[in-house]
Amino acid sequence: METYITLALAIVTAPLFPGIILKVKAFFAGKQGPPLFIKYFTVMKLLRKGSVYSTSTSFVFKLGPTVSFTTALIVLLFFPFAGSMPLFSFHGDVIVLFYIMGIGRFFTVIAALDTASPFEGMGAAREVFFSTIAEVTIFTILILFYRLNGSLSFGEYFTGETHISPMNASGALLLFVIVALFMVLLTENSRVPVDDPATHLELTMIHEVMILDHSGPDLALIELGSFYKLFFYSAFITHIICPFTFASGAVNGLIFFAILTCIYIAIGLTESIMARFKMDLVPQFILTSFALVFFAAILTMGVLQ
Repeated sequence: METYITLALAIVTAPLFPGIILKVKAFFAGKQGPPLFIKYFTVMKLLRKGSVYSTSTSFVFKLGPTVSFTTALIVLLFFPFAGSMPLFSFHGDVIVLFYIMGIGRFFTVIAALDTASPFEGMGAAREVFFSTIAEVTIFTILILFYRLNGSLSFGEYFTGETHISPMNASGALLLFVIVALFMVLLTENSRVPVDDPATHLELTMIHEVMILDHSGPDLALIELGSFYKLFFYSAFITHIICPFTFASGAVNGLIFFAILTCIYIAIGLTESIMARFKMDLVPQFILTSFALVFFAAILTMGVLQ
């Protein structure tokens, strides 16, 4: 029952937390900002509208939002929120799930290319290039975690006997992982300094330019998929910070959402004090995350011996 409750809370509250980012950015700008529930209002408004399709598009364009949303939702089914057992789990699920998210990105990219728009093709090329570099960091993290607890499952990472915890002997190395994973979060979710989700200048857009032709329910599915994806990466960092093995389910849930809120505040803070990087500096930023995790993986050779 605890698994179903935490999963339901994750699915329902995922659109709430981006409102926290907007509130933090508004605070630093000296404004009141939109309401916390603005993303719920946006999704409901889009669901009530109709979709408009260009004559140059095919079924691929309609398939992109559905696959993007579905893959993001599938990942949540395998994640142990607040220390509870995931709904589904098997050895090696982390590798499968990250490739499932890659499938979602692939269909978003080909949906953008299906419009025959040069701007969307430009954004698709940037999306693929940057995500490919970020993938190196992600799989280095998986290698590091395998060295720490010998598993390739989210459930075993955070609920198993040898769970990942900052209180373990190699806990200090997780600081590198947390910083690197936060950088990957900003990259994979097209946040500042990699991309600016609020920009309207097509020449500097990455993710947003790929969904310019989507509208109505299709755009609502893309928005929901992005909320779930951001929630997943934030929850991943939250579980590395806190193992959630020392309290009851209700207390774990409160601690989980408290830390999760702090991560979203950190995203808002980052977007408030930093500007978007030049395009040629973005690969260096992503590769820095890989360097941190690679350094941590090297150090495990001495810690675990």
